[in-house]
Amino acid sequence: MELANLEYLGLFIAAFLAATILPLSSEAVFTAVLYAGLEAWKCIFVATLGNWLGGMSCYFLGRLGKLEWIEKHLKIKKEKIDNFTTKIHKYGDWFAFFSFLPGIGDVIAISSGYFRCRWWLVALSMLLGKFARYIVWMYFNGLFITF
Repeated sequence: MELANLEYLGLFIAAFLAATILPLSSEAVFTAVLYAGLEAWKCIFVATLGNWLGGMSCYFLGRLGKLEWIEKHLKIKKEKIDNFTTKIHKYGDWFAFFSFLPGIGDVIAISSGYFRCRWWLVALSMLLGKFARYIVWMYFNGLFITF
């Protein structure tokens, strides 16, 4: 069964899994459910919530601080995490805003936890970034709704 057929639940699952280390595109499911006629704002909020919770899961995995686990189970090398040391120390907890970016978003979320960034600022900045992601996606795909 396709995730889009599960409507809001499928969108939530796709968004959650896409924010973890799994190579999944929540945008494809997001677009499919919008074209299927689901309410746009509900889709934005469901996708944002799922993607945010997936990102926060990565944050808390990084917070465990077990580099061996991160390398073994999440397939993220210590060097990648170390590359974000300077950026995280410079920009702080707000750097998690960019955890929506493909390819490096998981590393940003895990690094934020690994370097013990304040969880509530990471949560807020990550939530804002993930929300902005789906708004921008709608806009660039001609699906934008009016306020």
